[in-house]
Amino acid sequence: MNGVSEAMQARVRRVLSEVEQKYAVKVLYACESGSRGWGFASPDSDYDVRFLYVHTPEWYLRVEAARDVIELPIDDELDVCGWEWRKALGLLKNANPTLIEWLDSPIVYQQEPPTILTLKSLVPQWFSPLRARWHYYSMARKNFRGYLQADEVRLKKYFYVLRPLLAVRWVEAGKGVPPMRFAELLAGSDLDGALRQEIDELVERKQRTGEAEYGPRRPRLHAFIRAELARGEIPPVLPDSREGDVGELDRLLYQTVMRRA
Repeated sequence: MNGVSEAMQARVRRVLSEVEQKYAVKVLYACESGSRGWGFASPDSDYDVRFLYVHTPEWYLRVEAARDVIELPIDDELDVCGWEWRKALGLLKNANPTLIEWLDSPIVYQQEPPTILTLKSLVPQWFSPLRARWHYYSMARKNFRGYLQADEVRLKKYFYVLRPLLAVRWVEAGKGVPPMRFAELLAGSDLDGALRQEIDELVERKQRTGEAEYGPRRPRLHAFIRAELARGEIPPVLPDSREGDVGELDRLLYQTVMRRA
C-alpha cells in the first residue's frame, strides 16, 4: 500500500480498533495525511493517521455539545487524530481544504465504502476555489517565514512551502480540487526546466535521507518562493461557488448515525 508495510497497516488498524472500543465509536474512514500521503516520505518519516468517526445516536441527544475530536498521544512512529462525523460534515459545508485533502489520500487504512463514496461525491458541490486558494497561500507564507529563513534549513521544509504554492497555482488555473500527491501537483504545474530539475532532485534526496537533514538555502527555490508569495499578495478574483444542498448533508448525518442504533 504505497510504501506502508503490512505490519504497519496491521498496527494502525489495531490502534483504530482500540479507539472504537475505548470511545464507543465507529471509524468510517482512516488515511495518511502527511508526507507519506503527499508522496515524499523519508525512510524515518512517521505515520500521520487521520480518521472520521461516528457515535451512537444517544451521543447526539444532549444539551451540551461534547468533544468532537479524538487525539491519541504521539509516539516515535504514530500521530493519530480523528474528527467526529457531524464535525466533518460541517467542515465540508465550509469547504474545509484539510478535510477535502484527506478524502483524496492515496493511503487509506480502512473505510465504510457506501458512506465515504457518498461523502466524496459531495465534495465538488462544496469546494470553494476562493477558500482553498487562501488556505494554501497562507500555509505557504507561514511555513516560509517559520522554516526557511536561516542560511542552513531543514530540506523537508521546502516541501511545506512548495506544495501549497503549487496548490495555489492549481486552483488559480481553474482545475478544481488540488490533488494530495505532490507528484500530481508538480506534473500539472508549468515550471521552467532548471527549477523543475532542482525540485525533482530534492524529492529524490528527501526520499533517501532522514527527516532531520539540513542543507544550505537553495537560491533558485527561494527566488521562486519569494516571487510566488509576492504575486499572491494580490489574489485573483475567484468564486466561492459552494452550491451544495445542506439537506443532503443532514440526510447523510442522519443515515450514518441511525445505522448505529
